[in-house]
Amino acid sequence: MLFVGIDLAWSDGGGSRRPRETGAVIVDAQGDVLHADWTVGVVDTVRWVEERIPRHTGSLIFVDAPLVVNNHVGQRTCETQIGQRYGRWKVSANSTNTGSKHLAGVELRQRLTTLGWCYSDGCAGPPQGGRNLSECYPYTAIVGVEELGYCKERPRYKRRPKGTTPSEFRLIRARECDELIRRINRIPSTASPLNLQSHPATRSLTKESSPLQDAKYKHREDLLDAVICAWTAMIWASWGRERCQVLGCDESAPGGLRATIVAPARAEQRRPAVGMGSRK
Repeated sequence: MLFVGIDLAWSDGGGSRRPRETGAVIVDAQGDVLHADWTVGVVDTVRWVEERIPRHTGSLIFVDAPLVVNNHVGQRTCETQIGQRYGRWKVSANSTNTGSKHLAGVELRQRLTTLGWCYSDGCAGPPQGGRNLSECYPYTAIVGVEELGYCKERPRYKRRPKGTTPSEFRLIRARECDELIRRINRIPSTASPLNLQSHPATRSLTKESSPLQDAKYKHREDLLDAVICAWTAMIWASWGRERCQVLGCDESAPGGLRATIVAPARAEQRRPAVGMGSRK
């Protein structure tokens, strides 16, 4: 079984604008990183996946981007539930609907399904074999995997807090990002450990300090979030509902597709709570 993590740039560019980078990682069942890279745009991302995943290999892609969007206004149910259940840890989601400008995730799902991938909403549990893709959200793994130790709130490795200047935040996010990487690098075997040392790109995350310059930092962060997406897929496949919950299963499914997010969760995150924060 192979696990793919994609931190997808929600906008696929347009006009003369070049799409932002997308982090992409492939991990095997032992937690070794086989591929770690950056793509640009949905087409390039699909090509990257297809060139690296043998057609008959069981694979699970977890994408940090909305894959199914049925609602015409407001939030998707799964996004509302993120705020309800993870808000105490300063985690919630932006609103996505059919009127949103940036829906590259929907295009990614559509292109992959034409190539034989199946969208799995997770409501019946982890898929058994085949080539599947689901939606995830790295922050839920960060605060939902108890072994990482974020018992009070998420790390501030992105999204500048109110009252903090840009220069102050660059120092904060670099420190918080490095600490998050350190914790992932030392995750115990009870939580599907990743071997970040198994690939040069992910090994560099553990050896180099986070840069302060915005573009260089975003480059590093995109790869880190892709790693967390792949790790979430491993946890889901290994532990299912024992360590994860599926948000949005109670939403209606026009056209047969239900918008869901597979999210690692502690016991206290499986009941509603008032939320705050943001997804992107």
